[in-house]
Amino acid sequence: MNKSKSKAVVLVSGGLDSATTLAMARDQGFDCLAVAVDYGQRHHSELDAARRVTDCQGVPLKVLQVNLREIGGSALTADIDVPTRGSSGIPVTYVPARNTIMLSLALGQAEVLGANAIFIGVNAVDYSGYPDCRPEFITSYQAMARLATKAGVDGAEMTIHTPLISLTKADIIRQGTALGVDYSQTVSCYQADSEGRACRVCDSCRIRLEGFESAEIADPTRYV
Repeated sequence: MNKSKSKAVVLVSGGLDSATTLAMARDQGFDCLAVAVDYGQRHHSELDAARRVTDCQGVPLKVLQVNLREIGGSALTADIDVPTRGSSGIPVTYVPARNTIMLSLALGQAEVLGANAIFIGVNAVDYSGYPDCRPEFITSYQAMARLATKAGVDGAEMTIHTPLISLTKADIIRQGTALGVDYSQTVSCYQADSEGRACRVCDSCRIRLEGFESAEIADPTRYV
């Protein structure tokens, strides 16, 4: 990595939001390491997408593993049907403790790397009702990170960057497009097929489709 730049660890899932977040971190001048997590999710198409996204943006990718399927409790990590008619409250696609665990993995990697910034593409507007995408969660996690690490004790402040947190999906797409993000390489669908083609009917597909329509930008998503 280029030592003249500030280092950042960017969580990349292969979806639209994380691809945009990575582009924004690079645009801000950070020297980025992308981290994807193989957590036993429903399909590996998003990990394939993470590799494509990072290759397109010229950023190294590290894939870490943790088996949340052993915990279950989500349509993404257990034999529970993905809802296709919208959800109220916290949907069954919420994965218990996922963002807490992913941020912790990124935090450990950042300490080893000597980075004082972590980027995550959480969003509190189009966030599907997930409690670990709220600003309050990020604020609390950042406070914990500064207390629980050697870097924090030594006086280095770890900052959790959430550049998408208050943006609509249309705003995210417009910003990413302006930064040259190729959304055809991303996968957002909760139940994409083995080729990464989206179902069009799950909550994530619906939010993504509406975002492109609102942004008045052609949707490059590959659908079944």
